[in-house]
Amino acid sequence: MPSDFTSRQQPLRVSIDELRKTFSGKVIEHILNPRNMGEFQAAGGIGRASISCGDAMQICLKVRNDRILDISFMTDGCGPVIACGSALTELVKGKTISEAMAVDEDEIMASLDGLPDSETHCATLAVSALKQALVDYLALKREPWKRMYRQIDPFSSNR
Repeated sequence: MPSDFTSRQQPLRVSIDELRKTFSGKVIEHILNPRNMGEFQAAGGIGRASISCGDAMQICLKVRNDRILDISFMTDGCGPVIACGSALTELVKGKTISEAMAVDEDEIMASLDGLPDSETHCATLAVSALKQALVDYLALKREPWKRMYRQIDPFSSNR
C-alpha cells in the first residue's frame, strides 16, 4: 500500500472535461497557465499564510512610492489555490497599498467567475498571504533595518 507521501507525488490525471464540470473556464485557465508564479530576491514585502488542509502560499511584493509594481506567488496547494494566487496577482498589480488592503475574497472569486463552496477557503488563503505581505512592507518601510533579520524563505530551494 503506498504511503500518503508517495501517493501525493504521483501526478493527478484529471481531464479538462472533468474540471469543466466543477470550475469555470477562468479557474481552469489560471490553473493551467498561472500568472506571476515565482519569487524575487529583493522583495519589498513577503507574506505567508496556510490553512487547515495544509496548503500554504507566499506572496512577494515589489513596491515603489506605495504602489505595487510587481507581485508574485508560490504555493504548494491544489489547483484552486493556484488559480486564486494567480488571479490575486492580476488584481493587485499596479494598485496602491491602501487599494490592495481592500482586496477581499469576493473580488478574487468574482474575477474567477466563482468557485465551488468547498473551495472558497482558497481565496481566503490568497488574501491572508497578501495582507501579511502588505503588513511586512509597511513594517520594513517604518524600520528598514529589520530587512537584515528576515527569516529564511521556506519555499526557497537554497536552504
